[in-house]
Amino acid sequence: MRNELNFWVVGGDMRQAKLAELLSADGHTVHTYALEELGPLAGVHAAEDLGEAELADCVVLPLPAAGEGGRLNAPLSGSAHPMEEVLAALRPGQVVCAGRVDPATAALAEGRGLTLHDYFTREELAVANAVPTAEGAIQIAMEELPITLHGARALVIGYGRLGRALAPRLSALGAKVSVAARKYAALAWAESFNWGTERIGQLAGWLCGYDLVVNTVPAPVLGEAELEELKPDCLVIDLASKPGGVDFAAAARLGRKVVWALSLPGKTAPVTAGRAIQTAIYNILSELGG
Repeated sequence: MRNELNFWVVGGDMRQAKLAELLSADGHTVHTYALEELGPLAGVHAAEDLGEAELADCVVLPLPAAGEGGRLNAPLSGSAHPMEEVLAALRPGQVVCAGRVDPATAALAEGRGLTLHDYFTREELAVANAVPTAEGAIQIAMEELPITLHGARALVIGYGRLGRALAPRLSALGAKVSVAARKYAALAWAESFNWGTERIGQLAGWLCGYDLVVNTVPAPVLGEAELEELKPDCLVIDLASKPGGVDFAAAARLGRKVVWALSLPGKTAPVTAGRAIQTAIYNILSELGG
């Protein structure tokens, strides 16, 4: 990768703002667009329009790339930016990195002769994001539970990257941890740490003793039967991306406390999250021969 590149960071939240500053600190020329509500960023040029974005070596769209209604995900902008207009400002063949690209955005990009390199699919980013997500979940639990995590019975549903980051941290704080998983290998790993185990799909009948349940699985796992069994003061934290893994309507009917904690890295550790995106983008550029 060349020592100095021209980056445009377009839209997004604090993760993208910190990403822009990190890229600038590395000696790159960095422009931002649709982040104007933050004010000046260190070493970064704030653009009023996308007129020169086609000159960029790399354009970075946010995570997720699109918000509601086919617009750019730009919560730190005072204006709405249709994704079609954003992509129309770029040149065919330009390197564009984006996170969690939806089919509609991908189709728009293809129509413009653009390939969106989805950094959210990168394993190195997923692993790096697991740590601030786990820490953010623990912060929520400590704020919302009426008891300490020390001594609390905690169930982590799912033992993927996030479950593997969260379970040992809860255990280190003194929680009595159990892990629910589908794969026998994951259950064996949980048992190797002397944690309890449950089977996803067979949770009903085994949930009444937990003080904290944290779901990491982006599929329906906590329906009405499972939620009804929980203690009234049990806290449920859903870390799964949309549509989540909890029947939220049933939870409301039953009076269960559920916190759907999306995009925790950007909220709790934006510098760390921005650095993880930076690493993924550098790796993409390196693979492309940049």
